[in-house]
Amino acid sequence: MKLYDTPLAPNPRRVRWFMAEKGITDVEIVTLNLMEGTHKQPGYLEKAGLPNVPMLEMDDGTCVTESVAICRYLESRYPEPNLFGRTPEETAVIEMWMRRAEMLVATPFMLGVRHSHPAMAALEAQNATVGEYNKEAGLRALKVLDRRLAEAEWLAAGRLTIADIVAFVGIDFGRMIKLRPPEELTHLNRWADAMRARPAAAAGMPQKAA
Repeated sequence: MKLYDTPLAPNPRRVRWFMAEKGITDVEIVTLNLMEGTHKQPGYLEKAGLPNVPMLEMDDGTCVTESVAICRYLESRYPEPNLFGRTPEETAVIEMWMRRAEMLVATPFMLGVRHSHPAMAALEAQNATVGEYNKEAGLRALKVLDRRLAEAEWLAAGRLTIADIVAFVGIDFGRMIKLRPPEELTHLNRWADAMRARPAAAAGMPQKAA
């Protein structure tokens, strides 16, 4: 299998972290340079269908984009440690918190970066109003995660799951425009420190482009 990756973007970071948690080392990493438009070249688009990164190319040639879809597939191939749920009930709770993390925090922070950071102007037409609105929306939603983490060590289960990875990578991506959880969100900050301390965290942190 091959994982088409790019060093700084948040969605590939999710997959790298997920793979590191599972100890997956037999997937070839192919690094793309988004600033040079590698993901828009005909050869890549023929496989991916859209200029999206990451993309997993399976052994039979099947290609899948969307970070969570890739992680679900890898979960089926490498079931331990479990990160998506062991029972129907646990799976539903993990899915709920993963979706909340993505829709309420990760996506707004990503849009805030894309429409605010000067370097992102090379990739799309920026709209400062869109950027500001999403930054504020993401910051407000952090209170939802803080309330949850006041009653639990991790977002969705008694262990780290895909929900934690999606939430943390989205929040950490906001550092590009100096977005950080307020100090008064003590439960969220405790959890964030625990995420950074994990051995797998290095794989999911920003990496210098090749």
